[in-house]
Amino acid sequence: MIRPVTTVEVSPKLPPELKPLLDLAYNLRWSWDHESVELFRRLDGELWIRSNYNPVWMLGLIPQQTLDAVARDTSFLNQLKRVVEGFNEYMTSADTWYERTHGKPEKPHIAYFSMEFGLTTALQTYSGGLGVLAGDHLKSASDLGLPLVGIGMLYQEGYFQQYLNQDGYQQESYPINDYANLPIRPVMGADGKRLEISVPLGKVNVYAYVWKVAVGRVNLYLLDANHPLNSGDLYNLTDRLYGGDRRTRIQQEILFGIGGIRMLEALNLRPQVIHMNEGHSAFSALERIRIFMKENPGITFDEARNILATASVYTIHTPVSAGLERFGYDLIDEYLTWLWQELGLTRDQFHDLGRERMGTYTLFSMPVMALKMSAATNAVSKLHGDVSQQMWQWLFPEVPQSEVPIQHVTNGVHVKTWVSRDMASLFDRYLDPSWRTNAAEESVWNEVDRIPDTEIWRVHERRRARLVAFARTRLKEQLVRRGMSQAEVESAEEVLNPEALTIGFARRFATYKRATLLFRDPVRLERMLNNFDRPVQFIFAGKAHPHDQPGKEFIRQVVKFASAPEFRHSVIFLENYDMNVAHYLVQGVDVWLNNPRRPQEASGTSGMKVIYNAGLNCSILDGWWAEAYSPEVGWAIGNGEEYNTEQEELQDYIESQALYNMLEKDLIPLFYDRGRDNLPREWMRKVKASMKTLSPFFNTDRMVEEYTTKFYLPSRDRIQALTKDSLKDGKQYADWLIDVRRAWPNISIQKVQTSAEHVTVGEALKVEAWVNLGALKPNDVVVQLYSGSLDSKGMLQSGSAVDMEANGKPQGSLYHFEATLNYTQTGEQGISVRVLPKHTYLADPILTGLIHWADSE
Repeated sequence: MIRPVTTVEVSPKLPPELKPLLDLAYNLRWSWDHESVELFRRLDGELWIRSNYNPVWMLGLIPQQTLDAVARDTSFLNQLKRVVEGFNEYMTSADTWYERTHGKPEKPHIAYFSMEFGLTTALQTYSGGLGVLAGDHLKSASDLGLPLVGIGMLYQEGYFQQYLNQDGYQQESYPINDYANLPIRPVMGADGKRLEISVPLGKVNVYAYVWKVAVGRVNLYLLDANHPLNSGDLYNLTDRLYGGDRRTRIQQEILFGIGGIRMLEALNLRPQVIHMNEGHSAFSALERIRIFMKENPGITFDEARNILATASVYTIHTPVSAGLERFGYDLIDEYLTWLWQELGLTRDQFHDLGRERMGTYTLFSMPVMALKMSAATNAVSKLHGDVSQQMWQWLFPEVPQSEVPIQHVTNGVHVKTWVSRDMASLFDRYLDPSWRTNAAEESVWNEVDRIPDTEIWRVHERRRARLVAFARTRLKEQLVRRGMSQAEVESAEEVLNPEALTIGFARRFATYKRATLLFRDPVRLERMLNNFDRPVQFIFAGKAHPHDQPGKEFIRQVVKFASAPEFRHSVIFLENYDMNVAHYLVQGVDVWLNNPRRPQEASGTSGMKVIYNAGLNCSILDGWWAEAYSPEVGWAIGNGEEYNTEQEELQDYIESQALYNMLEKDLIPLFYDRGRDNLPREWMRKVKASMKTLSPFFNTDRMVEEYTTKFYLPSRDRIQALTKDSLKDGKQYADWLIDVRRAWPNISIQKVQTSAEHVTVGEALKVEAWVNLGALKPNDVVVQLYSGSLDSKGMLQSGSAVDMEANGKPQGSLYHFEATLNYTQTGEQGISVRVLPKHTYLADPILTGLIHWADSE
């Protein structure tokens, strides 16, 4: 290979009339604006597809004579003018949700860190659901006018491209991304040179360039280690998303977390709130502390952490312990000795920040550190919140599981990205226009009843037909690539039926998602699929992680079933699942199937996307569907049962039978129950109920608003108060928490007394407690009466807390507290008293780990 002496970037030569196309192309708002997409497609429909739906690349591929001809096309120029006017109005409008409710911000005060962002097929910075969620988060932040900035990584090869060999076994390829032809731009410094940052990795530095992606009103900044000062492995550090060994992963996450903060500093941006989307960016918290200590001489690590944690938000996505990011201490020592030295910590103190015991040994856990560095932690669905509280209770051993400080914000999807153009036009005709500006408005979706069943059904039938046509084309390409016979390639034209009940299953092929559950009884399945009067067909898609051999085997099994003569025309597997394939699927299927092992699905968002496209869900009651399901809006497989690992075979049998029964007795008959006008009226009743009930909630507009009101704004207000007036309140709060920790062992609850041992419903029960607070005062703590039902061992498992009031004159450090209970139900109830720290700026006292319970003896 020959190293060039220099490089030259070649840009398209657009006629003056077409110059605005570049501005449109370099802002990803086009990815959720159907008019913009139609404008680019109009230039050259085939080239639009060939360029992977990338307007920047397409503009560079269009022949000059074509551009010159388009510049003279009055009709095109009029459309261009309309699109540009819409873009400008969007970018400059002050009528956003955030500005209406919280005022106009000056600079972004929220930094959203995510290892991956799924924004468009053209930009390969994502692997799956986590990235697509992050991309939808940015898009809704833009629509709502949120003062937010995204922080991520730019990958030269991205996540792998999938293809299958003749045996149906997944293979991976890693094509190089040509940054010059992507909708991204390099960031230049004040000196006119490329903006770059550096981060120590042990004894060497890693250097990274900064790139910007415009996502509507929001900017996403990406780090790129393809820098000439990096040598060897460091130059390739950002080649692949989730690639390499543990050494590569920790190097990536150090660059991402620490480098992300340094990038913000280099951009002259200092957001007050940091949101860590998963634990990959947890090192960002330590870099914030390091900078804070450097700028405020005399501030200790503990003081800085106490202050900055009040403005850190951490979102957990993993419901399975094995999926968490952990590193051996050898790697921590190799790469981060410099950091604990600058933080004024010992090696053991630094290790303790992320220490997690794994049986007989310990590892450094990124989620543990993120939890310890944040004042707010959330799961991504209601059920996942319960699972996470159970999963992380070991960090809070004296706290009832229901009070483990992990809340939940259920995921959503960006409606305008995922709704089809046809369905969006239908919404425009019948719904309030605000469905486009804030999909969380419940009143908007109540108007779904105004849309005639006939119109929804006809739109959906067109989308199903397009999906079938797309699937046939893709299948032919797959068969040609695998070297199949001409007869087999031609047979792809006959697969699927554009009028048949079409069920989609597309997601990451992890084994717990059980892609093969449908095939447990092939004979029974064959009868359903090949019923002449009521045909059913399934479309599968999804990637397995390159190192997940069982997941790859699941793909091979699905492909094997799909190639069997009895399934060949009604079951297919589409290779290389990406956002483009996902669009066709969620906009065209009648039913979205999901059958994970409960409770291993944190949320899942693919099924949410079909809601807005007149599709229905059929799923295990896991993730988002556990809180979304009712019989009016879809189907549930089972009743939320959970099995242990020894029962997996039994579980698969029971739930596959439940799925078959549901298909045979309910789902298929309902779809084919037609009136004289050939409309499935009862099916449409379910579709409309799904749209009306689920649409206002399961979208990222609602999700981002919830993050804003629940976490972002309270965090911003706390950090502003703590850092003003030369850290007056911040220093007081940080030192108060240090003093409380020091005094906490001396607290004791010396006596608890109730006014009676038996009361009737509605009768007041007085409870008194005498608490020795040692060096603390009553305003430093909250003393709570805790009451609830008992388990079979006579232990309080969960209950509710009532604050007790200090009463009377203290005897030295001994204080008297009392409270009154009124029971509304009968039965034996347990009572205890506990003490927690209390401060205006303390977001959640349980996060401190400081709690005293009354001694039952």
